[in-house]
Amino acid sequence: MTRRKLRPEELDLWRQVTRTTDPLHPERQLTASGQETPEWIPDRETGKKDRSEKALPDFQIGEKSGRGGAGSLPMPRTHLSMDKKAFTKLRRGKLVPEGRIDLHGMTLEKAHPALIAFILRSFSDGKRLVLVITGKGRAGPDTGPIPARPGVLRHNVPQWLTRPPLSGMLLQITEAHARHGGAGAYYVYLRRSRQ
Repeated sequence: MTRRKLRPEELDLWRQVTRTTDPLHPERQLTASGQETPEWIPDRETGKKDRSEKALPDFQIGEKSGRGGAGSLPMPRTHLSMDKKAFTKLRRGKLVPEGRIDLHGMTLEKAHPALIAFILRSFSDGKRLVLVITGKGRAGPDTGPIPARPGVLRHNVPQWLTRPPLSGMLLQITEAHARHGGAGAYYVYLRRSRQ
């Protein structure tokens, strides 16, 4: 999209609007043409940025990216993890979950207490691996300028699991294998209950 210069009547209208509003950033100033003044002043001799004033840190593409693809959600880390052999079996879908809960279609208000009760019950029963099905979620209607993340439960369940009262019972939270629901489900590997 190319920017065009504002016509004089558009610029007058814009000035009327700006006089009636409070600036979000009062420290920033606009030039007479309505453009924001740059936060750096070019060096008079070279015309390049003076790096001593408000320079952005160097950035390499992919520097802070996660290992997953663009659609994957960041998984919260638990303070402990399971042994490598069991984890490999888990990732390949070779371990069979001992219990499962389907939160699919529930609201947040119903799903959160149901998840807590299920994990507490599974832990007290001595189960080690349970499956929590959230569903992949669907994109809602695009109603505003801020995009809504699809899959509200899919996003919130890992957060709920890493907070008390459940955080002390977990060893690992991992996205399920395709045969157990894939991106729409999580394996929750529980500690041994000490009874």
